[in-house]
Amino acid sequence: MSPDDPDAAPWEETAALLARLHAVPPGPLPGPVPPMRGPAKVAAALRRLRGVPPSPGSAAVLRAAGRLPAWARGEEPPPAGAAGHTLCHGDLHLGQLVRSPAPGGPWLLIDVDDLGLGPPVWDLARPAAWYATGLLAPEDWTRFLGAYRSAAGPALPAGGDPWPYLDVPARALTVQSAAQALAKAAAERRALDEPEEALVDACARMAGLPVEPPAGARASVVG
Repeated sequence: MSPDDPDAAPWEETAALLARLHAVPPGPLPGPVPPMRGPAKVAAALRRLRGVPPSPGSAAVLRAAGRLPAWARGEEPPPAGAAGHTLCHGDLHLGQLVRSPAPGGPWLLIDVDDLGLGPPVWDLARPAAWYATGLLAPEDWTRFLGAYRSAAGPALPAGGDPWPYLDVPARALTVQSAAQALAKAAAERRALDEPEEALVDACARMAGLPVEPPAGARASVVG
């Protein structure tokens, strides 16, 4: 999710569209609908990272990855009850929204290449990770989260602390994004930019934190 001009971003509209997508019954869809690829994309990013020269940053990301449950790294099947059968976008970020050209037209969610069935909380993981790393302002995260809950999105309870549900997916997306950033910077022979540094720094902090906070506890995914 791009940090560019976050105040102008359609956070409420994004959340409402996501909640509507998550409410679509998958049965009538032409199929079969494939599984959501969240953990597989984490695994792919880690493979790419292991192909570049080692660095302190890559070591921090790999340590953080090692703290994730094996299923969240795509190394094992998800545990019973964690697979989910909700229709998920699979690659949510603001670049996946366009506005109808009609005057006052609605926002539309596009790019369904990664559409699949899975736990809907993974679609919230990228904005949650950006919030927890400091790349998304608290007020923007509150707008997004509040709008998703107001639209009765099924990924989270209507109230209470969301982090026991978001913790593993948000950590996984932080690891994935940091691994991609390091691999891209290495390929381009450049230093990390500020948002990329924030993701790698978050992984360094994550390596020392328990993976799943107690139910009801107020906890950040990255400290």
